[in-house]
Amino acid sequence: QREVATALTRIGWDHAFEFVTEEGLSIDMAQPKTMTAIEVDGPTHYLKCIKKQRVVNGRTKFKSRLLQHLGWSIIRIPYFEWDALTDAATQEAYLQSKTKGE
Repeated sequence: QREVATALTRIGWDHAFEFVTEEGLSIDMAQPKTMTAIEVDGPTHYLKCIKKQRVVNGRTKFKSRLLQHLGWSIIRIPYFEWDALTDAATQEAYLQSKTKGE
């Protein structure tokens, strides 16, 4: 999560780390003015692999629905995608593509 926050800073995506909404929901990284949330989804955000597919668990889906209902846009960073990025340049390119237009 901190690696992602550091990379976001490098690309100039201003954010608050571990932001808590007025409703008490915790967001990994957020731009409160634009109501954009970045959630880094580690292994605990997924059910055990089902036929080689990663399925987001109910708790993660529920939190996403709550945030969306409150007007937040959510950008998800799955751990398996992030872990595959081998250097700062690929991390930055990945995050720029994810945050494009946000």
